[in-house]
Amino acid sequence: MTTGRSGRTVRDLRRGNRSAVLQRLYFGGPMSRQELGPATGLSSGSVSNVVGELVADGLLEEAGIVDSDGGRPRTLLRVSPGSAHMIGVDVGETRVRVELFDLTLTELARTEMPLSPRGCYDVGPIVDHIRHGIETVLAEAGVGTERLLGVGVGVPGIVDRDAQGGTVVHGQTIGWDAVPLEQLLRATGALPEEVPYIIDNGARTLGQAEMWFGAGRGAREAVVVLFGSGVGASLITDGSPDGGTTEGTPLEWGHLTVSVRGRRCRCGALGCLEAYTGAEALLARWAERGGAAGGRPVDSVDEEEALSALLAAAGTGDPVAREVLEETAEYLGAGLSDLINLFQPERILIGGWAGLMLGPHILPSVRGHATRYALRHPADRVTVGLGSLGPDAVTVGAATLPLSAFFASGGRRTAPGPPAEPPGWRTALDVRGAGL
Repeated sequence: MTTGRSGRTVRDLRRGNRSAVLQRLYFGGPMSRQELGPATGLSSGSVSNVVGELVADGLLEEAGIVDSDGGRPRTLLRVSPGSAHMIGVDVGETRVRVELFDLTLTELARTEMPLSPRGCYDVGPIVDHIRHGIETVLAEAGVGTERLLGVGVGVPGIVDRDAQGGTVVHGQTIGWDAVPLEQLLRATGALPEEVPYIIDNGARTLGQAEMWFGAGRGAREAVVVLFGSGVGASLITDGSPDGGTTEGTPLEWGHLTVSVRGRRCRCGALGCLEAYTGAEALLARWAERGGAAGGRPVDSVDEEEALSALLAAAGTGDPVAREVLEETAEYLGAGLSDLINLFQPERILIGGWAGLMLGPHILPSVRGHATRYALRHPADRVTVGLGSLGPDAVTVGAATLPLSAFFASGGRRTAPGPPAEPPGWRTALDVRGAGL
């Protein structure tokens, strides 16, 4: 095969050209062939060849005709929504959520399975939930696996995708010690061997979703916080103004020590941020001070129901509920100040089910505390706000994992394999030998 001076083969160049056109149309909306040239930096001949291939593959379709200035009308092109599907899975603190999307991330089907009892992270039942969820959404939408690009899974903990035999999850806070999750999912037989499972940290999938489609779009450096039963974060250092290209690093931010010999964290250490700001810890502090959810013990109801009861009590002027919320806001603000001082981001976004519930009530106080605890210069340049994608953001972000691989391969379906890291696409699968 011909190799250029840069070491790139003709196949590499073709794949790169296909990827450039696909991404520009995906994130930039419908465009004509004439607009694609300047937008991608490709020659008109290259655009014509690539568009012809992508149309023949069923990945692009016509999206109407627009008049041009004194010339012939131009045909607009867009990514064909039904040409591929992705599944996103959120292994959350209270439930496992599974959603099926078309190529443009329009939801086609979903199912949710609660974790019972609350906080039960036994590996076997969670694997069964994921298997059942995959089968359910495919059946509900009436689609097969022929066009399924893969299943993205967002999980708590540290994810090792370089482990021999497949991705391993180290989830100390949920009792997972080197769980071979990819092998376990593959062993269920829910999907053909050629359909990949791509597993990543849930805070990172949340961050990718917000940077691609949500409140992080347009930022170069951002931190996206996942605030649920516990807390985590994802650092993005090379965001694209147009969305799509992100390089996210998951941060075990919830396990920074904020109080020496402080409260016991569920990870086993003392004084972690998560022991003061996660919903589980927040509700425990409320219960210790006599709080109750509709007359029932706080730990006897679902966390979301309990948190709603706390907010309702604070809204009626309950001094204990208000005190707990203000303490939480101060600890969260102090934790954000560490992120501000360490990374100096443009933007901090708070997501996760608990963050979105609490945000409207405590965000101004959180901002104030973050500013007071942080160094003045980086604090002056950062904005702190809420994510905009709602409680499904982790699932959407998980679905972007196989989508990333699809873009990196130039729109070719990839086979399972060890992850590669082409520029800007750390979540991509290894696409060597993919027949491009």
